[in-house]
Amino acid sequence: MATNLVSYIMQFLTPDLIGRIAGALGLDRNDTQTGVTAAIPALLAALGSAAAKPGGAQSLVDTIKQQSSAAENFGSMVATGNPSSFVDKGSSLLMSLLGSHDQSALAGAIGSFARVGQTGGNSLLGMLTPLVMGLIGKQIGPRLDVGSITNLFASQKEQIAQALPPGMSNLLGGTGLLDSLSSTAGYATAAAGQASRATTAAAGQFAQSASSAARSAGASAQRAVASTTPMWVYWAVPAVAIVGLLWYLLADRTPQVAQVPTIPTQTQSVVVGGVDVGKQIGDSLGELRTSLASINDAASARTALPKLQEATAQIDKVAGMVSQLPADQRQVAQGLVAASMATINQLFDKVLTIPGVAEVVRPTIDSLKTKLADLSGPSGTVGTR
Repeated sequence: MATNLVSYIMQFLTPDLIGRIAGALGLDRNDTQTGVTAAIPALLAALGSAAAKPGGAQSLVDTIKQQSSAAENFGSMVATGNPSSFVDKGSSLLMSLLGSHDQSALAGAIGSFARVGQTGGNSLLGMLTPLVMGLIGKQIGPRLDVGSITNLFASQKEQIAQALPPGMSNLLGGTGLLDSLSSTAGYATAAAGQASRATTAAAGQFAQSASSAARSAGASAQRAVASTTPMWVYWAVPAVAIVGLLWYLLADRTPQVAQVPTIPTQTQSVVVGGVDVGKQIGDSLGELRTSLASINDAASARTALPKLQEATAQIDKVAGMVSQLPADQRQVAQGLVAASMATINQLFDKVLTIPGVAEVVRPTIDSLKTKLADLSGPSGTVGTR
């Protein structure tokens, strides 16, 4: 198997091939390059998350087997084939694995990151999906099965996480598409190692300084009291310094981590009149994120405005249901909203900085901020910009 699956796929996507993809889809070449760079690790992360679900690995194996020749035929298809047919096929394959909501969220994030819009993101994702699956199958070879696909994604988590641009991580936060990367420790391990080395160095410097100071102090004391001090003082002073140094080196200096209040999650049933309020909250916030991610200019903002207004009405409806819950369940529901607010705030701020967009959507976004602040309870943080 490839030591780095992302690199293997990106090596196949040469600049010439990316240029042909851009031409086939009617996209700017630079935007397409940006989109491909973000789409490959994001798509792999999403497939890994899908494979971790019950039955997901087998579904992925079956789909990959259907794309055994996709890599070999990709170049000729882009040059002479029917791109829209290929895109539709890739979109259909991905929808069968992720579901329409997650597929739309992924395409919207790619479109926003590459500034090609939801349609461009969907086209690019549909174009790349069969190729990625074909290359995965090619790497695993004839022993493709649930075990081999599971092992592949488990071995590639660090590389996928490191290849994912920070902007994409922000756009996909809270969608569940990056769940397969949640246990990666590449950056955390590096940071911990650096902190450990810094602490060790600082301790060494401190110990060296302390030892030097102790020697200096001992020498000064000896000179000052040489004529009047008993002989035992001469060995007592350095002994005290040594004891102090040993105390410093051996004392337990494990940092005491402050207890941070956790945001409640959906660990109990949250139902009003037979309606699962937790699911309603998740669906509403998911649609809101997708709509915001699809905005990259004034035209796409006008297209997204009805969806944002629908999201406002849906959040009003959810708020009405939440108000009917008992206090403990209401806290759970508020926690579900609060947990998504950091990502939604980032999308709000990003959208409002795009030229010509604020004039179209600011009133609706301001209304959404107010409603979400009320719905998230005291733990929610919604910007006022």
